[in-house]
Amino acid sequence: MSPAGAGVIADSPSVPVSERWWTAFDEKPLDALVDAALAANPSLKVARGRIERAKAATDAAQANIGPRLDGELDLTRQRYTENGLIPPPIGGSVGNTGLLQFSGSWEIDFFGKNAAGLASALGNQRAAEADAQAARVLLAANVARTYFQLGRLFGQREVALRTLAQREEILALIRQRVEAGLDTNVELRQGEASVPETTRQTAVLDEQIALTRHSLAALTAQPPAALDALHPRLRMVRAVPLPANIPADLLGRRADIEVARQRVEAATQDVAYSKTLLYPNVNLVAFAGLSSLGVTRLLSAGSEQYGAGVAIRLPIFDAGKLRANVRGKTAELDIAVDSYNAALIEAVHDVADQIASVQSIARQRTSQAEAQMRSEQAYDLAVQRFRAGLGTYLTVLSAETSVLIQRRLGVDLKARELDSQVALARALGGGYDAFAQAELSTHAIAAR
Repeated sequence: MSPAGAGVIADSPSVPVSERWWTAFDEKPLDALVDAALAANPSLKVARGRIERAKAATDAAQANIGPRLDGELDLTRQRYTENGLIPPPIGGSVGNTGLLQFSGSWEIDFFGKNAAGLASALGNQRAAEADAQAARVLLAANVARTYFQLGRLFGQREVALRTLAQREEILALIRQRVEAGLDTNVELRQGEASVPETTRQTAVLDEQIALTRHSLAALTAQPPAALDALHPRLRMVRAVPLPANIPADLLGRRADIEVARQRVEAATQDVAYSKTLLYPNVNLVAFAGLSSLGVTRLLSAGSEQYGAGVAIRLPIFDAGKLRANVRGKTAELDIAVDSYNAALIEAVHDVADQIASVQSIARQRTSQAEAQMRSEQAYDLAVQRFRAGLGTYLTVLSAETSVLIQRRLGVDLKARELDSQVALARALGGGYDAFAQAELSTHAIAAR
């Protein structure tokens, strides 16, 4: 394996992370928990609501491109003024009026205003979709990391229970040696003190296990007691090997990068839209219908009316309001570009850190496994010498301390190995495919 951080991110063909990357650990309970979280977690429901809101804005922007047709029916009873356009005998009397009419309009998009508005809305929709996917990836990663943390605590508890059994066995040997006059009460009190301390450590681990189960239940939207029977065993979990090369283009699959990129696109279109407000609006208008004084004659011959025309609106003086709007949108574009650059830098940093951690932990596990084997051998020899009366209890305690340290370190390194692999999968996008999402959005727009 290459040195940490070197020669791993490379310009090679992309092999994307699986959308269900957590299944690579081959841990069925973890699969079920992640699926439950993705189905029921409230944070994802909020993200889906934002997507629907963005889709509604896209539909509204798309509607501005096409023509509009309205229907109107007015039936009114009123008194007509004597001093208006209508002379007596109708003026000054009370009568009825009726109007049944269809009117249409179509804004000709000479300067691309509506197209820019639609492109901006579509960019915001895609950003919302990518944001929801980022929340999905983060939630799956949090579930997996909490699951492996629970497994680490159970591993530590197993070490604590083995420690308790060892110390009770040694305490029994000390009592035998005291009765035989080979040890003093000093060694006896030392042995007796180690048992309750180990019991206390086990109680602390039990508390942490309960709290971690509650956290996992909250992530999966379940009652706190729903996972009381969950007991992960990390030694049974298959670690995922790190590939020799990780293509640099995988960074583009990160949902947060796609969010930042789509916000740049939307801000660019907002600038274009704000500039078109400086140009004239050209609308084609037409109407056709029936209008009469007196409702009974509304459908009679001669009540028809129709017309067509062109409406042009040009801003002449607004005290600089429209130009200030352009400057504001341009500033928002600059912010979006800088945010994208910052997100890209952070993504490279994040991936490099996770790769370095995965590689370092792999080397640490190799060294730790050898150290634990040596410690176990030394401890066995110390116990044998103590039983034969050739060694002291202090030697046993010293050897036992090394064994316990290595056992705890082994559990921690296994948990860190799995945790770092989860973090790397998240850093590489967690299976998000920006191109596929863009195609889905485009097809959905076309269908509407």
